[in-house]
Amino acid sequence: MSDPRNLLLIDGYGLLYRAYYAIPAMSNKAGEPTNALFGSVRMLQSLRELWGATHWAVVFDGGLPEERMELVEEYKANRASMPEELSAQLPLIDEYLEAAGVARVCVKGEEADDVLAAIAARAHKTMDRVLIATSDKDLLQAVDDVVNVVPMSGKSGALDPKGVAEKTGVRPDQIVAWLALVGDVADNITGVPGVGKKTAATWLQTYGSLESLHDHLGELQGKKAGQSLAAHWERVERNVKMVRLNLDIPCVYDLEALAVRPPDGARLLTLFERLDLEHFARDVREPDLALRQNKRLPKHVPRETWLRHN
Repeated sequence: MSDPRNLLLIDGYGLLYRAYYAIPAMSNKAGEPTNALFGSVRMLQSLRELWGATHWAVVFDGGLPEERMELVEEYKANRASMPEELSAQLPLIDEYLEAAGVARVCVKGEEADDVLAAIAARAHKTMDRVLIATSDKDLLQAVDDVVNVVPMSGKSGALDPKGVAEKTGVRPDQIVAWLALVGDVADNITGVPGVGKKTAATWLQTYGSLESLHDHLGELQGKKAGQSLAAHWERVERNVKMVRLNLDIPCVYDLEALAVRPPDGARLLTLFERLDLEHFARDVREPDLALRQNKRLPKHVPRETWLRHN
């Protein structure tokens, strides 16, 4: 029996922002900020080891699709600019990913969420399991028995269809409708006034879909939420187009390009030493010492590989 094929897909900017704000300010002797890189390396190592990926990729935004911008001009306009200390570390992140053998995916004009969902859909037939590391709620629509959503921290379990229902009150195939009703503050998408998550979930549990909900609007007119829904139905229809992920985009067709690759130990050592990240540099130079001190080498950095490159 062959080993399971597990694909781990990671939301790139979600990873970087979480690392940047989780790790206090750090810099090397030259004054280059390094906290986002430090945190990203640790989280990538933890995610890889926790989920046993045989294939993996970090996926970055390539822009905002024109279709969404035409529907909502203020789409994601509420987001602050990237801090300079974080943007200065983007080249370092790219350098690390290449040296560590981690695939980097970015499709021009496409959001990372769409690319993550598109790759997951294509991997459905060839992978035993697909895990998407993200905090974005819209990716819950991609969840099924093969595709699960996992947290960046790895502290809680993967969300399968049952987990999505427990978290939101609706099935994965109802997430688009649920978000269309309640909106998505993170993306500056306004929902129906007076309709909260529980109300939206109750409606979808009762009527099953937006189409059926629309057919029964008359039954809801006695309540303020129902009146608000009727008055803002066009917004709901617009929101469906905003939150539904686009699976039909050109991205990764050869999933074997995402197979875990041996890292380049020499390049990693040069990077870590230049940035004064002695913790990581020492593990590259002395893998046996790291093992004796109970520092687990991440699975994407086999002991034999380190020894071969150093």
